[in-house]
Amino acid sequence: MRRAPLKVCVAVLLLVAASAGSALGLPPVQRTVLANGMVLLVSEEHSLPFITINLLVETGSKDDPPGEEGLADLTASSLLLGAEGRTLQQINEEIDFMGAHLDAGANKDYTSVSLRVLKKDLERAFPIFMDVLMKPTFPGEEIEKDIVRIAGAIQSSEDRPGVVAERAFQKALYLGGPYGHPTEGTQESVKRLTREMVEKFHRAYYHPNNSILCLVGDIDEETVKGYVAPRLEQWQRQAVQERKIETSFAAQRETIKIDKAVTQATIIIGNGAMSRDNPDYYAAVVMNHILGGGGLNSRLMDDIRNKRGLAYSVASAFEARKYPGPFRIELQTKNRSAPEAMKAAMEDAERMRTGPVSERELDEAKKYLIGSFPQRLSTQERIASFYAQVEYYGLGLDYPGKYASLISAVTRGDVLRVGRAYIRPDASVIVIVADLKEAGME
Repeated sequence: MRRAPLKVCVAVLLLVAASAGSALGLPPVQRTVLANGMVLLVSEEHSLPFITINLLVETGSKDDPPGEEGLADLTASSLLLGAEGRTLQQINEEIDFMGAHLDAGANKDYTSVSLRVLKKDLERAFPIFMDVLMKPTFPGEEIEKDIVRIAGAIQSSEDRPGVVAERAFQKALYLGGPYGHPTEGTQESVKRLTREMVEKFHRAYYHPNNSILCLVGDIDEETVKGYVAPRLEQWQRQAVQERKIETSFAAQRETIKIDKAVTQATIIIGNGAMSRDNPDYYAAVVMNHILGGGGLNSRLMDDIRNKRGLAYSVASAFEARKYPGPFRIELQTKNRSAPEAMKAAMEDAERMRTGPVSERELDEAKKYLIGSFPQRLSTQERIASFYAQVEYYGLGLDYPGKYASLISAVTRGDVLRVGRAYIRPDASVIVIVADLKEAGME
């Protein structure tokens, strides 16, 4: 095989050593923009002879065309069904023989394609990785099997109250917007998908200038410049299909009751909130930890589970994505206690809006969030995914070093302010999946 030239051609070369991450024990990361527009992040970590590659393609289910919901997810999984003369079986056999792991999947915002491989096998595995990106064959028979599998999984999930509640919540909250449908699509939409649709979606979005590649592990600069980067640059820049994304949320309170023969009720209460780039994000993280994100130490858990004995599980969360996502509370309780548990959760949320948290609550939340941050970066896979998302959300490679100060700067006043701004009972979507007769909620 002809070797690529050792010289790496770049339109923009930004070698940024993120020394801020060293305070957390993270290896430094270098950022390069290749000539084809791809952002390449490299973090050397030589404790284990493994290399992890995470490619983030800036397309997800938010880009599914109307009526083709599930297409981004199907396209991602179809990458692995065959590529450049290799069948699905041959890809699996080669990857398994090396003890490597190759995977692909989409979420609402983006698609990830990942490879984990021993350093000694990089030159055998990386061509497969590049082929599934650049030269997928999209075999029709295999895609049809995948469609049947996905449709079957969607149908089976209708027996899971949490999934039923989630789908109803997203649909009602987003008013039919691009975040309002499940990533996997619906039974009806998935059955409409075709190989031609998959090919078209791949042509529209899978381009180097629409991608971020993060490489973490036992690799050196010579290998990156002499082997990896030249092959990445063989992937040619193309125009990326642009799509204007608009999100709009339910503006009035709505309650959706779904009758199901279950022993436990599942309840979701939520409203439209913020995107990841919102300046209030860090205050919201602290507020949410105190309310329901802090596990056993949160207000919701202490009140609804410990004091009242109404629920085994209750939590709150902000889903801050590229575009605005929801604030939500979710809980499971016995059917007969559903009205009381729901009322208690809404009272706890209201209390967060109307009164300040204590100094003790604030200090404990900040200490936990700062102290637990390094645990999110404990493996190569987590580091690779983390840095790709840092780039995607535009947080800056010094973000690991800034995180503690961003959390530390949050005040009691900030917590109260974001509680008032982003917990909105007047615009809440409430979904209840329960035996409605037993719950007294018919």
